[in-house]
Amino acid sequence: MTDRVDFYVLQSQAPQRRWNFACRLTAKAYLQNLAIVIWSESPGDAKLCDDLLWTFDDRSFVPHRMARDGEPLDAGTPVHVMLELESIERVDLLINLTTRFPAGLGRFARIAEIVDADPECRRLGRERFKAYRDQKLALETHQLSDAADI
Repeated sequence: MTDRVDFYVLQSQAPQRRWNFACRLTAKAYLQNLAIVIWSESPGDAKLCDDLLWTFDDRSFVPHRMARDGEPLDAGTPVHVMLELESIERVDLLINLTTRFPAGLGRFARIAEIVDADPECRRLGRERFKAYRDQKLALETHQLSDAADI
């Protein structure tokens, strides 16, 4: 059962800001020994996320791998970057970088939605917020300035 959904609302429209925030959030969750899935919209986005997890901070190390569609999660790897969620049985944190609403909410203890200032991203984020609310999930919204750190 999903305990909580956090919406992180960024002031910036810059895609790089959204990806950097996702990496920092992942690093923080990794240090809490959580099993994490980063759900990417496209193969290009997944590759960008994979590359950034290695380089976003010289002092951070986030062991991760890109999972192929339908491939089960590797229990020895704490962070997986994925395009599809069908093979997931249970994870501690889903970081949603797509515009889609995740099916099978009970598989994710927590969900993080990162919404930037792009008007279409905001509109779709509001739709997902309403869908989570309709599911009676606990929702938290965090308005973040460009200088904010998690």
